Amino acid sequence: MPTPKIPTEADFTHLKPHLHVHLTLPNPPEATSAFLLLLHGLGDHESPFANFATGMNLPTVACLAVRGTAPLPAMVAPEGAGEGKHFHWGDDVRLDPATGEVDEDPGFERAGEAILGKLIKETIVERLGWEVDDIMVFGFGQGGSLGLGLASRLANARVVEEEGGADGKASEKKDRLKGVISLGGPLPLSMVSTVSARKKSKTKVLMLQVSDEAAETAKREFEVVDVVKWKRREVDMPRSMQEMFPIMGFIARNTTMAG
Repeated sequence: MPTPKIPTEADFTHLKPHLHVHLTLPNPPEATSAFLLLLHGLGDHESPFANFATGMNLPTVACLAVRGTAPLPAMVAPEGAGEGKHFHWGDDVRLDPATGEVDEDPGFERAGEAILGKLIKETIVERLGWEVDDIMVFGFGQGGSLGLGLASRLANARVVEEEGGADGKASEKKDRLKGVISLGGPLPLSMVSTVSARKKSKTKVLMLQVSDEAAETAKREFEVVDVVKWKRREVDMPRSMQEMFPIMGFIARNTTMAG
């Protein structure tokens, strides 16, 4: 098998205007052994997550901060919102008429095709020569939900090309991500297969600041789910080393393991 290519910004320009990707490489770039996709929450954009990736300073991980697939409608955008800074991942933005809250599961078909089909399969795997299970996802809020949904969808997708032989190892590399970290985002049931005999996903999952119900739903779909709750109740980006510790530990454990 050819040696995977170390990515450059130019490798992702063909994805525009549907996807905007900010690349952060380790130092030296040749140390790259895995990818981390960073998916922001509802109404945010990729730049803060690119800065977050730089701050983590992961020694062997190429980080891709990705902009949401659609701009946030004016009806739910923050007052005085600047152009180009408020995006989302859903097929639509739906409000609960009783509470006024945004629906957590608006459908993710458009974003699923863009991230899984265009970014992961066509670009990272086919163009650059990496495997699906070289990729981890960190998502906040709606971005975390999308990451969990992608992993669930991979687990139940039919593998068209049988490359696994008797032991099926190559096929396994296609049906799981290296891991998903969801900060505050539940698994969207719209992305879960309705086949009753479906198998649990082998993608390892870390969920932070989610409800007990959201955790139990994920445990029905994934073999390994770690759940962490901080001392504070807010669903927000980590503010201390104590809050970062489980995230960094999960990334370290799952980017240094073979296969």
